[in-house]
Amino acid sequence: MNKPADIFPKVISHAKEYGYVFPSSEIYDGLGAIYDYGQYGVELKNNIKAYWWKAMVQMNENIVGLDSAIFMAPKIWKASGHVDNFSDPLIDNKDSKRRYRADVLLEDKIQQYQKKGKTDKAAELETAMGKCLTENDLAGLKNLILEHEIVDETGSKNWTDVRQFNLMFSTQMGALAEGSEETYLRPETAQGIFVNFLNVQKTSRQKIPFGIAQIGKAFRNEIVARQFLFRMREFEQMEMQYFVRPNAEIEWYNYWKEKRMNWHLSLGIPAENYRFHDHAKLAHYANAACDIEYEFPFGFKEVEGIHSRTDFDLSRHQEFSGKKLQYFDPELNQNYVPFVVETSIGADRMFLLILCNAYTEEVLEDQSTRVVLKLPPVLAPIKVALLPLMKKDGLPEKARAIFDDLRFQFHCQYDEKDAIGKRYRRQDAIGTPYCITIDHQSLEDDTVTIRFRDTMEQKRIPINGILAIVKEELNEEKMLRGI
Repeated sequence: MNKPADIFPKVISHAKEYGYVFPSSEIYDGLGAIYDYGQYGVELKNNIKAYWWKAMVQMNENIVGLDSAIFMAPKIWKASGHVDNFSDPLIDNKDSKRRYRADVLLEDKIQQYQKKGKTDKAAELETAMGKCLTENDLAGLKNLILEHEIVDETGSKNWTDVRQFNLMFSTQMGALAEGSEETYLRPETAQGIFVNFLNVQKTSRQKIPFGIAQIGKAFRNEIVARQFLFRMREFEQMEMQYFVRPNAEIEWYNYWKEKRMNWHLSLGIPAENYRFHDHAKLAHYANAACDIEYEFPFGFKEVEGIHSRTDFDLSRHQEFSGKKLQYFDPELNQNYVPFVVETSIGADRMFLLILCNAYTEEVLEDQSTRVVLKLPPVLAPIKVALLPLMKKDGLPEKARAIFDDLRFQFHCQYDEKDAIGKRYRRQDAIGTPYCITIDHQSLEDDTVTIRFRDTMEQKRIPINGILAIVKEELNEEKMLRGI
């Protein structure tokens, strides 16, 4: 089982107190569902992205990278279906004036039924909701909300009709207002990959099957942006589009489902906290789709999507642009529009997952509470903290010398303020996996004490052995080989 629901406010508070996440524009009372990453948050997020990139690009010789622009030709979004189809079912409560996604209200009710053991009711509601979403039956969605007596956060059941709400942010591009052209902030990074398919394929000389990976910002005018970093209006995606032969897409879809789940488990997160969830309603471009869901303190929610996108995207861009987006397969001696399997993971949601999984409160023998972030060491913002026992007798100089050597290998931190116990607690709260304490014995025999965050075990080691021990503990190579 995952952490209890009441831990979530503590995670949010901890993230701000220890420099992981700040509300954006906070001195101006903030901006809804927009956040800034602090000094440790940016390091953790960069480490998540680097670990994904290594697993996806560095470890696969047939996957290459791309960084496409946020602004793209407006016609792209017509071709992709976003102008006509990229919307969510919106419903308002007449009494509280609060706005909700109708499908999310129903999904929450399904989870309530499941927790109460009412599996038949949950399955019945899920089937009915899927049918309404597939048929775009907005009246049917409202009827389900009424039938299952779903209330809003204030307890009101007084609902408006359900209506569709397009999620794209529009903007104007051009120097003069009268001559400007309406375009959009991209709602996903995938289209930048599709329109560059031939550019990348030809210049990288890749053969089918091959993939293009990208990390980048996307923007969605979410109806209800909530649950901290889980649903934001500005967020970052880590996506890979894998181009395959027609009729081979389901085989590769199943391959990437397993591969991506293994990536999550390689970080040491318990397998019982994950599950696959097949989509009740397939997107207009897909013939198979599922989510990897993680059990957050507020329930199982999507972290990553795996989709078989068929040849929809390339075919549509070929049609709308008038340019051929086909691949000549020398083994088959024919041209075809490749099919695509997509893996798409939210960097911010993965960041939140890592925080929720890591946040731990431990009651010690003296009845004090130790708050520790048990981050996977490979992702931890600070790998090693150098702590001189006292600010005198040459200990700071010795600690600084070790610090200067180690920081070429790892992100390190030097800390000499407060008693050693307080410094240990501070590093525990930051999530630093290894603390090195330099004392008077260090001056005599060049040994130090290494303390391990998760167990609080301490042992004496030679200074020239620190690098090898930390490298072995991190062992990123072993983790990547296991994926």
